Amino acid sequence: MNKYEVMFIAKPFEETEVDPIVEKVTNLITKNNGTVEKVDRWGKRHLAYPVKKQNDGYYVLINFEIDPTAIYEIDRVMKIQDEILKHLIVKNDK
Repeated sequence: MNKYEVMFIAKPFEETEVDPIVEKVTNLITKNNGTVEKVDRWGKRHLAYPVKKQNDGYYVLINFEIDPTAIYEIDRVMKIQDEILKHLIVKNDK
């Protein structure tokens, strides 16, 4: 099991509307036998350039531990989520 972090930008909803999106991602991690260590909500921010016709986005950072083979499934599912504008999964060596 390796440590990873995923940063994603959700459509510019209010915080209560972002909760189900964060829950979907954390459930996806736990369904693939991973453990979520920390969820850090950065809040609504202005984007440097428009992404999918959106000028603002809600940033969320999730630290988790999971088997490396499950990363492909998490990446695949996050790509097809309409609420997620962009995401990046990075292996954390710490």
